[in-house]
Amino acid sequence: MIVDMQPHLQIISIPAFKDNYIWLIHNGSQAIVVDPGDALPVLNTLSQCQLTLHTILITHHHHDHIGGVNALVEKYPNVQIFAPKVEQYDFKHTQVSEPDVINLAAFNIEIALIDLPGHTLGHVAYYVAHHDHPWLFCGDTLFGAGCGRLFEGSPAQMLHSLQKLAALPAATQVFCTHEYTLHNIGFALTLEPNNSALRQRQHDTLELRNRQLPSLPSTIALELATNPFLRCNSEEIQSSLQLKNATLLQAFSLIREMRNLY
Repeated sequence: MIVDMQPHLQIISIPAFKDNYIWLIHNGSQAIVVDPGDALPVLNTLSQCQLTLHTILITHHHHDHIGGVNALVEKYPNVQIFAPKVEQYDFKHTQVSEPDVINLAAFNIEIALIDLPGHTLGHVAYYVAHHDHPWLFCGDTLFGAGCGRLFEGSPAQMLHSLQKLAALPAATQVFCTHEYTLHNIGFALTLEPNNSALRQRQHDTLELRNRQLPSLPSTIALELATNPFLRCNSEEIQSSLQLKNATLLQAFSLIREMRNLY
Protein backbone atom coordinates (compact mmCIF):
# COMPACT_ATOMS: atom_id res chain seq x y z
CA MET A 1 0.00 0.00 0.00
CA ILE A 2 1.21 3.52 -0.87
CA VAL A 3 1.13 5.58 2.32
CA ASP A 4 2.83 8.78 1.21
CA MET A 5 3.69 10.61 -1.97
CA GLN A 6 6.10 13.45 -2.65
CA PRO A 7 7.28 14.81 -6.00
CA HIS A 8 9.11 11.97 -7.76
CA LEU A 9 9.09 9.72 -4.65
CA GLN A 10 6.62 7.29 -3.13
CA ILE A 11 6.74 5.30 0.10
CA ILE A 12 5.14 1.85 0.23
CA SER A 13 4.52 -0.22 3.35
CA ILE A 14 5.35 -3.91 2.89
CA PRO A 15 3.86 -6.14 5.61
CA ALA A 16 6.15 -8.88 6.92
CA PHE A 17 5.89 -11.57 9.59
CA LYS A 18 3.12 -10.99 12.13
CA ASP A 19 3.32 -7.23 12.57
CA ASN A 20 6.44 -5.83 10.86
CA TYR A 21 6.53 -3.19 8.14
CA ILE A 22 9.36 -2.93 5.65
CA TRP A 23 9.34 0.56 4.14
CA LEU A 24 10.15 0.96 0.45
CA ILE A 25 10.91 4.37 -1.07
CA HIS A 26 11.06 4.61 -4.85
CA ASN A 27 11.41 7.10 -7.68
CA GLY A 28 9.64 5.02 -10.30
CA SER A 29 12.67 2.96 -11.27
CA GLN A 30 14.94 2.49 -8.23
CA ALA A 31 14.13 1.69 -4.62
CA ILE A 32 15.39 2.07 -1.07
CA VAL A 33 14.23 -0.43 1.54
CA VAL A 34 14.40 0.01 5.30
CA ASP A 35 14.93 -2.97 7.62
CA PRO A 36 14.16 -5.88 5.25
CA GLY A 37 13.68 -8.70 7.72
CA ASP A 38 12.15 -10.87 5.01
CA ALA A 39 13.34 -10.82 1.40
CA LEU A 40 10.34 -12.44 -0.30
CA PRO A 41 7.76 -9.64 0.12
CA VAL A 42 10.41 -7.11 -0.89
CA LEU A 43 11.30 -9.06 -4.03
CA ASN A 44 7.61 -9.42 -4.87
CA THR A 45 7.02 -5.68 -4.50
CA LEU A 46 10.09 -4.80 -6.55
CA SER A 47 8.90 -7.12 -9.30
CA GLN A 48 5.31 -5.87 -9.27
CA CYS A 49 6.43 -2.23 -9.41
CA GLN A 50 9.25 -2.94 -11.89
CA LEU A 51 11.88 -1.46 -9.57
CA THR A 52 15.59 -2.11 -9.05
CA LEU A 53 16.90 -2.22 -5.49
CA HIS A 54 19.41 0.62 -5.03
CA THR A 55 19.93 0.98 -1.26
CA ILE A 56 19.20 -0.81 2.01
CA LEU A 57 19.00 1.10 5.31
CA ILE A 58 19.36 -0.85 8.58
CA THR A 59 18.35 0.63 11.94
CA HIS A 60 19.60 -2.19 14.19
CA HIS A 61 20.76 -5.79 14.22
CA HIS A 62 17.68 -7.77 15.26
CA HIS A 63 16.85 -10.60 12.86
CA ASP A 64 13.38 -9.35 11.95
CA HIS A 65 15.10 -6.24 10.55
CA ILE A 66 18.02 -7.85 8.68
CA GLY A 67 16.98 -11.43 7.93
CA GLY A 68 16.30 -10.72 4.26
CA VAL A 69 19.48 -8.80 3.49
CA ASN A 70 21.62 -11.66 2.18
CA ALA A 71 18.91 -12.90 -0.19
CA LEU A 72 18.43 -9.37 -1.51
CA VAL A 73 22.18 -9.03 -2.08
CA GLU A 74 22.12 -12.27 -4.07
CA LYS A 75 19.48 -10.79 -6.36
CA TYR A 76 20.97 -7.28 -6.42
CA PRO A 77 24.75 -7.64 -5.87
CA ASN A 78 25.39 -3.93 -6.47
CA VAL A 79 23.02 -2.75 -3.76
CA GLN A 80 24.57 -0.37 -1.23
CA ILE A 81 23.86 -1.07 2.43
CA PHE A 82 24.11 1.31 5.37
CA ALA A 83 24.05 -0.04 8.94
CA PRO A 84 24.91 1.20 12.45
CA LYS A 85 28.60 1.71 13.15
CA VAL A 86 28.39 0.34 16.69
CA GLU A 87 26.89 -3.03 15.65
CA GLN A 88 28.26 -6.08 13.84
CA TYR A 89 26.87 -7.55 10.59
CA ASP A 90 27.88 -10.47 8.39
CA PHE A 91 27.16 -8.65 5.13
CA LYS A 92 29.20 -5.95 3.44
CA HIS A 93 27.98 -2.50 4.43
CA THR A 94 28.90 1.11 5.08
CA GLN A 95 29.03 1.95 8.78
CA VAL A 96 27.05 5.04 9.75
CA SER A 97 26.23 7.00 12.87
CA GLU A 98 25.32 10.52 13.91
CA PRO A 99 26.21 13.08 12.48
CA ASP A 100 26.74 11.27 9.16
CA VAL A 101 24.65 12.28 6.16
CA ILE A 102 23.95 9.93 3.26
CA ASN A 103 23.57 11.64 -0.11
CA LEU A 104 21.44 9.60 -2.50
CA ALA A 105 21.63 11.58 -5.73
CA ALA A 106 19.42 9.10 -7.59
CA PHE A 107 16.57 10.09 -5.28
CA ASN A 108 17.58 13.74 -4.78
CA ILE A 109 17.61 13.31 -1.00
CA GLU A 110 20.01 13.58 1.89
CA ILE A 111 19.51 11.26 4.85
CA ALA A 112 20.74 12.35 8.26
CA LEU A 113 21.73 9.77 10.88
CA ILE A 114 20.39 10.01 14.43
CA ASP A 115 21.93 7.81 17.13
CA LEU A 116 19.20 6.25 19.30
CA PRO A 117 20.67 3.87 21.89
CA GLY A 118 18.13 2.11 24.07
CA HIS A 119 16.42 -0.75 22.24
CA THR A 120 19.92 -1.76 21.15
CA LEU A 121 23.12 0.12 21.89
CA GLY A 122 23.84 0.94 18.26
CA HIS A 123 20.31 1.69 17.07
CA VAL A 124 20.06 4.54 14.54
CA ALA A 125 17.30 6.38 12.70
CA TYR A 126 17.30 7.82 9.20
CA TYR A 127 15.85 11.32 8.78
CA VAL A 128 14.93 12.93 5.44
CA ALA A 129 14.17 16.66 5.63
CA HIS A 130 13.86 17.64 1.99
CA HIS A 131 10.20 18.74 1.99
CA ASP A 132 7.43 20.13 4.21
CA HIS A 133 6.74 16.77 5.84
CA PRO A 134 10.09 15.22 6.82
CA TRP A 135 10.42 11.46 7.06
CA LEU A 136 11.75 9.59 10.08
CA PHE A 137 12.57 5.89 9.81
CA CYS A 138 13.08 5.03 13.46
CA GLY A 139 13.06 1.23 13.62
CA ASP A 140 12.09 0.02 17.09
CA THR A 141 12.78 3.18 19.09
CA LEU A 142 9.56 5.17 18.72
CA PHE A 143 6.30 3.33 18.01
CA GLY A 144 2.77 4.57 17.51
CA ALA A 145 1.85 5.58 21.09
CA GLY A 146 4.78 3.58 22.42
CA CYS A 147 8.51 2.86 22.40
CA GLY A 148 10.77 -0.14 22.06
CA ARG A 149 11.81 -2.50 24.82
CA LEU A 150 15.18 -2.01 26.46
CA PHE A 151 17.10 -5.06 25.29
CA GLU A 152 20.58 -3.53 25.56
CA GLY A 153 20.39 0.09 26.65
CA SER A 154 19.32 1.81 29.85
CA PRO A 155 16.15 3.77 30.60
CA ALA A 156 18.24 6.95 30.61
CA GLN A 157 19.56 6.20 27.13
CA MET A 158 16.11 5.47 25.74
CA LEU A 159 14.60 8.57 27.31
CA HIS A 160 17.35 10.70 25.81
CA SER A 161 16.82 9.06 22.41
CA LEU A 162 13.08 9.74 22.56
CA GLN A 163 13.69 13.34 23.56
CA LYS A 164 15.85 13.78 20.46
CA LEU A 165 12.98 12.55 18.30
CA ALA A 166 10.43 14.67 20.16
CA ALA A 167 12.47 17.76 19.24
CA LEU A 168 12.08 17.11 15.49
CA PRO A 169 9.60 19.23 13.51
CA ALA A 170 6.01 18.47 14.49
CA ALA A 171 5.07 17.60 10.90
CA THR A 172 7.72 14.86 10.69
CA GLN A 173 6.16 11.60 9.54
CA VAL A 174 7.13 8.66 11.74
CA PHE A 175 7.73 5.36 9.94
CA CYS A 176 8.37 2.77 12.64
CA THR A 177 8.53 -0.94 11.94
CA HIS A 178 5.77 -2.64 13.94
CA GLU A 179 1.98 -2.46 13.99
CA TYR A 180 1.68 -2.04 17.75
CA THR A 181 -0.40 1.13 17.78
CA LEU A 182 -3.77 -0.15 19.03
CA HIS A 183 -2.23 -2.18 21.84
CA ASN A 184 -0.06 0.77 22.82
CA ILE A 185 -3.09 3.05 22.88
CA GLY A 186 -4.88 0.62 25.17
CA PHE A 187 -1.97 0.83 27.59
CA ALA A 188 -1.72 4.62 27.27
CA LEU A 189 -5.39 4.97 28.21
CA THR A 190 -4.73 3.21 31.53
CA LEU A 191 -2.40 6.09 32.37
CA GLU A 192 -4.22 9.00 30.76
CA PRO A 193 -7.92 8.10 30.31
CA ASN A 194 -9.00 11.74 30.01
CA ASN A 195 -6.70 12.52 27.08
CA SER A 196 -9.16 13.43 24.30
CA ALA A 197 -6.45 13.27 21.62
CA LEU A 198 -5.67 9.72 22.72
CA ARG A 199 -9.35 8.73 22.56
CA GLN A 200 -9.59 10.19 19.07
CA ARG A 201 -6.46 8.33 18.03
CA GLN A 202 -7.98 5.09 19.27
CA HIS A 203 -11.08 5.73 17.14
CA ASP A 204 -9.05 6.66 14.07
CA THR A 205 -6.70 3.69 14.44
CA LEU A 206 -9.59 1.25 14.83
CA GLU A 207 -11.08 2.56 11.59
CA LEU A 208 -7.78 2.05 9.76
CA ARG A 209 -7.17 -1.42 11.11
CA ASN A 210 -10.75 -2.53 10.43
CA ARG A 211 -10.06 -1.61 6.80
CA GLN A 212 -6.79 -3.57 7.01
CA LEU A 213 -4.78 -0.39 6.55
CA PRO A 214 -1.59 0.50 8.47
CA SER A 215 -1.88 2.83 11.44
CA LEU A 216 1.37 4.37 10.22
CA PRO A 217 2.96 6.72 9.49
CA SER A 218 2.31 8.75 12.57
CA THR A 219 3.65 12.27 13.14
CA ILE A 220 5.78 13.77 15.87
CA ALA A 221 2.85 16.08 16.70
CA LEU A 222 0.52 13.11 17.20
CA GLU A 223 3.08 11.29 19.33
CA LEU A 224 3.60 14.35 21.51
CA ALA A 225 -0.16 14.48 22.08
CA THR A 226 -0.76 10.76 22.72
CA ASN A 227 2.42 8.81 23.48
CA PRO A 228 2.93 8.30 27.23
CA PHE A 229 6.68 7.86 26.79
CA LEU A 230 6.83 11.43 25.45
CA ARG A 231 4.39 12.68 28.10
CA CYS A 232 6.13 11.66 31.31
CA ASN A 233 5.47 15.13 32.76
CA SER A 234 1.70 14.85 32.26
CA GLU A 235 -0.08 15.51 35.56
CA GLU A 236 -2.62 12.79 34.86
CA ILE A 237 0.07 10.25 34.02
CA GLN A 238 2.08 11.06 37.13
CA SER A 239 -1.10 10.81 39.20
CA SER A 240 -1.88 7.41 37.65
CA LEU A 241 1.66 6.30 38.52
CA GLN A 242 1.13 7.54 42.08
CA LEU A 243 4.32 9.54 41.85
CA LYS A 244 4.98 12.86 43.53
CA ASN A 245 7.64 15.24 42.23
CA ALA A 246 9.07 12.45 40.10
CA THR A 247 11.80 13.15 37.58
CA LEU A 248 11.14 12.41 33.92
CA LEU A 249 13.50 9.46 34.16
CA GLN A 250 11.70 7.99 37.18
CA ALA A 251 8.34 8.31 35.43
CA PHE A 252 9.69 6.92 32.16
CA SER A 253 11.32 3.94 33.87
CA LEU A 254 8.10 3.03 35.66
CA ILE A 255 5.98 3.40 32.50
CA ARG A 256 8.39 1.16 30.58
CA GLU A 257 8.25 -1.51 33.32
CA MET A 258 4.44 -1.37 33.34
CA ARG A 259 4.24 -1.62 29.57
CA ASN A 260 6.41 -4.76 29.66
CA LEU A 261 3.65 -6.45 31.64
CA TYR A 262 0.64 -5.07 29.77
